[in-house]
Amino acid sequence: MDAVLASLQIVFSLGGLASILFGVAAGIFVGAMPGLGPSMGVALLVPLTFSMTPEVGVILLVSLYLAAEYGGSISAILIGTPGTAAATATVVDGYPLCRAGYPGKALTASLTASTIGGIIGALALIIAAQPIARFALSFGPVEYCSLGILGLAIISSLSGDNLIKGLGAASLGLVLTLVGVDPVTGVTRFTFGFYELFEGIPFLTALIGLFAVAEVFSMVEQELLAGQKAHFSSEGLTRKELLHILPTSLRGSIIGTVVGAVPGAGGSIACWLAYDQEKRLSSKKTERPFGEGALRGVAAPESSNNATVGGALIPLLTLGMPGSPTTAVLVGALMIHGLQPGPKLFVENQTVVYSLFIGLIFANVVMYLMGRLGMRLWVKIVAIPQAVLAATILALSMIAAYSLRTLTFDIWLTLGFGVIGFIMKKSHFPLAPMILAMILGPMVESNYNRALLMAQADGHLIFLESPLSVLLLSVAVLAFAYSTYKGLRPKKSVGQ
Repeated sequence: MDAVLASLQIVFSLGGLASILFGVAAGIFVGAMPGLGPSMGVALLVPLTFSMTPEVGVILLVSLYLAAEYGGSISAILIGTPGTAAATATVVDGYPLCRAGYPGKALTASLTASTIGGIIGALALIIAAQPIARFALSFGPVEYCSLGILGLAIISSLSGDNLIKGLGAASLGLVLTLVGVDPVTGVTRFTFGFYELFEGIPFLTALIGLFAVAEVFSMVEQELLAGQKAHFSSEGLTRKELLHILPTSLRGSIIGTVVGAVPGAGGSIACWLAYDQEKRLSSKKTERPFGEGALRGVAAPESSNNATVGGALIPLLTLGMPGSPTTAVLVGALMIHGLQPGPKLFVENQTVVYSLFIGLIFANVVMYLMGRLGMRLWVKIVAIPQAVLAATILALSMIAAYSLRTLTFDIWLTLGFGVIGFIMKKSHFPLAPMILAMILGPMVESNYNRALLMAQADGHLIFLESPLSVLLLSVAVLAFAYSTYKGLRPKKSVGQ
């Protein structure tokens, strides 16, 4: 209790409150800027914590981490470009809802769901850290591979009305993950002599091209630059709509917390799992169809990716094992302050732990208030003339692409992906399966090879020796079979 009281004094001191306010504001900005993201934002702020106490420094970094996950939805909704990898699923319904004239509703749904997810993730961190951490420890190469296969199995349900095109897009995504050095043999694959491709295709470069640059091309192609500006409403959610997305936010939060606690999984996987779950539960009679501006299609991924913050901190604090790239940066920050993540942290540095707990919950409140205050300002982005908006998006895309590795090659690569994304949109190929395949492909391949090396003479039977692996693979088979059946069965004609 003494440690809790001391932590409350730290969090609500002038320095603690200032760190939360600055961390949340910086996080929203970093998340909304494509190409930056929470990992880079935390890394940039680590030097600022050198002169702070460990408690205040940790509060600052965690506040930025949390707010950046929400900030990624702002650009995803308003300009169709996810600010973070964890906001890719938000584009699918958030941007169409914005283009339909309701950016206020999309932004409010995102903010509300993100806050719910963040608070539930923080509560899970406080209450269930030890049990979830033990569950995360049960994942080895076999289980990770099976989890990746389960993720790939939901591709069929993300394919829209054309299953064949969805699987084709996913196949293209998987092929692109083969570019670079083979993780086992060290042999270069599909680099065509370009040393810039030895590390593979940067995911954010592909993301910026497929969404942002492709959208610029669509603006030009549709002659929107000279067209009349549509009416956009800054109106938020009604009480009925708020109650409508509440169960979705709770389900997404649970998914995000559990997935976040599995080291290496993260928000980019959790957002698609939550989105797929809600799509399966959706009723076309009561809401906009998924992919055309469904509010639940915004709430599900946003609640899950913010809940992964609390989930990812669980293995970090209890086991000293980072659960995401951002928490890997946090490990370095803690060690710089002389703190060793792990079980001893709860004994030797209780005020740091409790300050993080309390600060994380309060940061959610600040994020919601700051998001509400900035809502009308962000909605005005869609009122910018299309010519200016298109040029700005293209310029920001090129800057973001170059800043990732400071290579001119990445600018051309981004433009190339922009052409691919534009052609896919024109041909009605869904982008979601391709993005998910690019996320999961490396995870499945690397863990598949490790599992077979472990198996030796047993070969593929190793995947049937783990009960957790059998469960994940069984769910994957059932999910794929059900989604394929729904996708291939004849559609009833009107009036039948």
